[in-house]
Amino acid sequence: MRKLIDIGNRYAHESTWRDYAVTKLCLFSMGLAAGTQVSEKYKKTVLGLSACAFAVTYIPLMAKLIGMAVKQDD
Repeated sequence: MRKLIDIGNRYAHESTWRDYAVTKLCLFSMGLAAGTQVSEKYKKTVLGLSACAFAVTYIPLMAKLIGMAVKQDD
């Protein structure tokens, strides 16, 4: 558990404001998909767009985090 906390602290230390903005966008899109209250006519569109936004933001965030975890193990 301590190792995960150290990786998280290092990730936070090495992140820029852009990384935090992408994180917020990622969480927003996930929350939008989970709690969408739009009419049935637009629900598929909103869910599709939020799923795309989540995927586009989640992949780079996790790539950076995994890269840091692998680098720490070396």
